[in-house]
Amino acid sequence: METPDEKPPTRSPGTTPPRSHTDAAGTGANRLPTKATETARKIVRDIAAVPPRSVHPALVPGVSVEETGRTYRTDPLVFGVAVALTLAFIAWGVFAGDNLAGTTRTVLDWVVEYFGFFFTTIATVILVFMLFVGFSRYGRIPLGRDDEEPEFSMFSWISMLFAAGMGIGLVFWGAAEPLTFFENPPPGTVEANTLDAMHTAQAQVLYHWGPQAWAFYALVGGAIAYGAFRRGRTPLISSIFAPLLGEGRTTGPLGRTIDIFSIIVTLFGTAASLGLGALQIGHGVEIVSGAGPLGNGVLIAAIAVLTACFIASAVSGVSKGIRALSNINAVVALLLAFFVFFVGPTLLILNVIPSVAVQFLGDLPQMIGRSASQGEAAQTFLSSWTIFYWAWWISWSPFVGMFIAKISRGRSLRQFVSVVIVVPSAISLVWFAIFGTTAIQQQMDGANLTVDPPEEVLFGVLENLPFSLITSIVLILLIAIFFVTGADSASLVMGTLSQQGRPEPARWVAVVWGVLVGVIAAVLLVTGEEGSGLRSLQNVTIIAALPFAIIMTFMMIAFMKDLRRDPLILRERYARAAVRHSVMAGLEEYGDDFALVPVEYDHSEDDLDWIDESTVDDSLAEVYEAATEAIDIIPPAEVDAVVDAALEDGPTAPDDVDPSDPAEPRTD
Repeated sequence: METPDEKPPTRSPGTTPPRSHTDAAGTGANRLPTKATETARKIVRDIAAVPPRSVHPALVPGVSVEETGRTYRTDPLVFGVAVALTLAFIAWGVFAGDNLAGTTRTVLDWVVEYFGFFFTTIATVILVFMLFVGFSRYGRIPLGRDDEEPEFSMFSWISMLFAAGMGIGLVFWGAAEPLTFFENPPPGTVEANTLDAMHTAQAQVLYHWGPQAWAFYALVGGAIAYGAFRRGRTPLISSIFAPLLGEGRTTGPLGRTIDIFSIIVTLFGTAASLGLGALQIGHGVEIVSGAGPLGNGVLIAAIAVLTACFIASAVSGVSKGIRALSNINAVVALLLAFFVFFVGPTLLILNVIPSVAVQFLGDLPQMIGRSASQGEAAQTFLSSWTIFYWAWWISWSPFVGMFIAKISRGRSLRQFVSVVIVVPSAISLVWFAIFGTTAIQQQMDGANLTVDPPEEVLFGVLENLPFSLITSIVLILLIAIFFVTGADSASLVMGTLSQQGRPEPARWVAVVWGVLVGVIAAVLLVTGEEGSGLRSLQNVTIIAALPFAIIMTFMMIAFMKDLRRDPLILRERYARAAVRHSVMAGLEEYGDDFALVPVEYDHSEDDLDWIDESTVDDSLAEVYEAATEAIDIIPPAEVDAVVDAALEDGPTAPDDVDPSDPAEPRTD
């Protein structure tokens, strides 16, 4: 690709030669402060500006969305339709809760039966794809400009992404799921209630909460962060598809439909988690207070308090509220985990961790290959657990992915994939090893823990350890902070989707979505028979995962198309082609005695392979040029001061100006 030669700065068409300044002064003093002053100021300003110049696409250092000068406003269609659908769903649950429960159960059964294989397949495909992106040559691509540094420290970054991604779920299922698989192992594996069952249970849990789960989040988060911080696109789910649909269509009906759908899925998933968190907090209050079973009034009060807390955190922004809460949450979780580790079966836990890690790798092919063709028992297990989890993580990926993108700016793709997939998986392994192994050990010693309902298991484990009252209070606090951290992240994401990708959405928008999350959770928690409203909300969230799983399939294609045309990749391809061409030409012409010297060369004159022009993204260069055009290097105020000082010396001032004492240039 030929790059236009840089041209020297040219005189603006409206400027006047220096001689006219003298003529104007000589014809009358009254004209000097008017025409001569404006002419002098214009000449200095033209000299003080860097003219825009053409940039080769391979030399673009990256363009952030802030540099594009985009303006944001509330999208009335996206916001209005999403709110209307939410209110309609609430009304359905209030006035026909049993009908809602039956309908969602029927649709969910159909989705699991006919598309269960698709969920199990897409989970593995996305994991392999993200590992390839992170550990191939694309891993060196930064999620930002070439010279950009990460915004958050490593500890804060890991704390925020972990709390937003799975925090409350780990507390809810930390002891319940390993104990469930210990008593009822996956079909075709081992005998229940044995040491083998303990290891198999932990490996199965890690399969549900490990790399596959976080790969969903990594795909959405990586694609959004790359587009927003390196290509200057708006941080929206729809913007990911710009390489396939074009920039125009991503802002049209199709792109808005994707964003509306993302808001609804995020809203329902967050509300479902709020309902589950309220149930577990309510049970903890029962244990701590000794008051016995609590009514719906206490649960609604808990939801109201949690909603107020996460709205207050959300309006304070990511850098303040969410980061502070995430750091506090990480410390509290570590303290609780260390306590259970040291007062529980410490040696058994230490032995379980490496054993489960190795068994997970060994059992991985079997767990991936499990399907309905292996019998009714396998189908029931997949429907109740594995497919449920894949659908749940997919439905949460718009919200968690967008939040991870927001906090991952400046990281390389290799660092991003390593941390987002590997680190949380390792933390999950340790977390379930501590709480799950402790629960299993207590059960083997006759503790008589019950896994139904699951929110009671972890409190039951703590009751069998010292300082149970204190640790139960800490657990309630941990659940509350985990939820607040995740929910305020969700409200910010929904606000961003409602306001055309605005990085820091308006407070009133975040408040609206926060209130709706609380209302949905409170209303559906108490409607229908025996909590059917909350189950309906969970079912809808999982059902919505099917179309979004299809969307994620095309997301991988769009993301790879972007990465193949990244400036860093283009530079590598040009370098390889140039070196290969030069070496061949040097050997043919000079034998061993040659050196590589860069000169202009027309590659159309030979038949050697060169860069395919279709893989060069000129649009990125255009965005970069538009974002960096004509930057003033002398402030206007200094220009005016220099001109005024010169004019005060009289008509001959230009001849007396010391050229070695120009106005001090800007360095920013």
